[in-house]
Amino acid sequence: MRFGMSGCFLPDDMDALTPEMCKRVRDLGFSGIFTRFRRNDPNTTTKPKAERVRQMMADWGIHMYQATGFWQNMVTPDEEQRKQAVKTVQAALRLAGWMGARGIDTGPGSMNPAGPWFPHPDNWTVTSRRQLVKTLKECAQAAEDAGVYLSLEGHQLVVLESADVTREILDEVNSPWVRSDYDSANWITRETVYHTAEAINHHFDVLGRYIVSCHAKDIWIENRLTLHLQDGCVGKGLLDFRTLLMRMEALSPENPVITEGNSTDELPWVSDIFHRLAGELQIKVLD
Repeated sequence: MRFGMSGCFLPDDMDALTPEMCKRVRDLGFSGIFTRFRRNDPNTTTKPKAERVRQMMADWGIHMYQATGFWQNMVTPDEEQRKQAVKTVQAALRLAGWMGARGIDTGPGSMNPAGPWFPHPDNWTVTSRRQLVKTLKECAQAAEDAGVYLSLEGHQLVVLESADVTREILDEVNSPWVRSDYDSANWITRETVYHTAEAINHHFDVLGRYIVSCHAKDIWIENRLTLHLQDGCVGKGLLDFRTLLMRMEALSPENPVITEGNSTDELPWVSDIFHRLAGELQIKVLD
């Protein structure tokens, strides 16, 4: 199993990545990262810039498990906007390939103008599913050309509202390069928040081989008079990380588990939890 980290002290601009940061990743017990270089437009960022990052990480033995997919709207019924989304994803895959990334992480987008993960009634329509499939099919060749997984992250507020819907979409796209980035908290509901092991097992039973990476964050239900599920740092909620690690390891030891939802100060705590559980489960942690 491979452990990675995201966010925290990692910069938004690839030019700001330093050897000291790479060493810090290693010292914290992680072998790779998920980068969110939001300031580096995939359509204009040059190959030499990306190759500088690739070489620096290689020098420190750090893997780029994921790069950002830039969160474009892949479900819009506006064909001009959708075509622009295709170009963005294709460019993101090319840039990720230059950096030596294993995959990009992207959600499908949302019809809510406030953000790509926010709810909108049109997110769950047949039209959104159709547009997403069309977009993914048009991006699959770019993923293959770059040698980079187009890893889709789902959430109950967007068109990929469940593992079952995600499976239907991926079956229809039918590409070995379009896969699932499984987020351990995004499909937990009121009905499953106290039974997360059962929920995780169902997700893995449904998606199986489609899962090529995992975001690990926790989730809990809060004492409010309206339903509120809060995600956050590993070890602070109700998610069964034993089950999560066992199911990920069973798929492939090469699939990275990438921590999310924590602060920089919490990284040592999360790393300790991951490594302790791996030891208890007799899972070998790979470099």
